[in-house]
Amino acid sequence: MMMANRAFSLLGLAYRAGKVISGEEQVMKEIRAERAKLVILSKDASANTSKRITDKCRFYHVPVHLAETREILGKAIGKEARVVAAVTDHGFAHKLAQLLDES
Repeated sequence: MMMANRAFSLLGLAYRAGKVISGEEQVMKEIRAERAKLVILSKDASANTSKRITDKCRFYHVPVHLAETREILGKAIGKEARVVAAVTDHGFAHKLAQLLDES
């Protein structure tokens, strides 16, 4: 769990740096434009949302990691509950993926 805390702290830093987009439609737009380097999807997202996001990520070869709840994901970026977020910076995405893989 400590790695997840570090990962979500880094996600917050990336958000403050302007390198994180949240919200389903905005994330879909970033994926289609091939600017999304990593997508974090809440486990409690609806089945339809999960399928849309994962299918689009698979097509564009964008890695997807799961967050426990939408509240945790929202809190990580200093917002209310968020279902999905995309990291648009390669460096942040690479480090986040490492931390999330370790947790």
